Parts: sequence; C-alpha cells; structure tokens
Amino acid sequence: MKIPRNKNMLQNARKLRKSMTPQERHLWYDFLRNYPVKFRRQEIIGAYIVDFYSHKIKLAIELDGSQHYEENGLKHDRARTDFLSKLGIKVLRFSNHDINKNFYGVCTYIDEYVKKCLRNTPQSAKADSSPKRGA
Repeated sequence: MKIPRNKNMLQNARKLRKSMTPQERHLWYDFLRNYPVKFRRQEIIGAYIVDFYSHKIKLAIELDGSQHYEENGLKHDRARTDFLSKLGIKVLRFSNHDINKNFYGVCTYIDEYVKKCLRNTPQSAKADSSPKRGA
C-alpha cells in the first residue's frame, strides 16, 4: 500500500528536520542515522509528520515532549496513532525524559522491536534491510 503524503507539508517537514529537539537529534545522530534498517526523519504520512519512520517495517517512532501529555496533545496523538494504524503502521512512543535518562534502554527496545519485525517479514523484504557494503 502506498503511504499518502500531503505535499503541502513539505516545507514544514524540512523546517522540523533543521530544528530537531535535542532528544530527536540524540536519537537520530547517535542511533537511527546509521542503523542497518533505514529510517527517515520528519516523514510526512497523510496530514501528519512523524519524527522517524521506517517504510521497510512500517514503524514510526515518536518522541514526546511535555505538550503531548496535556489533554489536547493526548487527543491529537490518539488521532495520529489511529490514522497510522489504519495504514498498518506501528507507532513506538518515548518521552523526552526516556531519551534523557535511559537512552541505552530506548535504543535496545527499538533494536529488539525492529529485529522482531524483520523475523516476521517475508524473505524478499529482508534482503533489502541488510547493511550496504561500504556504508
């Protein structure tokens, strides 16, 4: 299934890539950027921009600051998660506090989850996930 993208959000996604939070920057540069399964930053999916997304395993990773725990933030996050779920995309959420205080644990959880997804992925799709030589 092709993932819908609202091209009108492209400028906003680019802006968000350039102004990542310290926690997003940490997760990207110190873990996801060179991870063997490709992730993209600030990916547009429908009318939403997810922090990190792997098309290969249909996984979105969201880092939540304090605004996500207020009533409006929780409501918006539920709507986003429902939309993504209907597209077959799983969402992993971590708080900024998790990144700050338990970075290794967050990375371990993501790694184990990705490996589980790959074990459940057809063999033809797995071939694309291996690290590229010289990368």
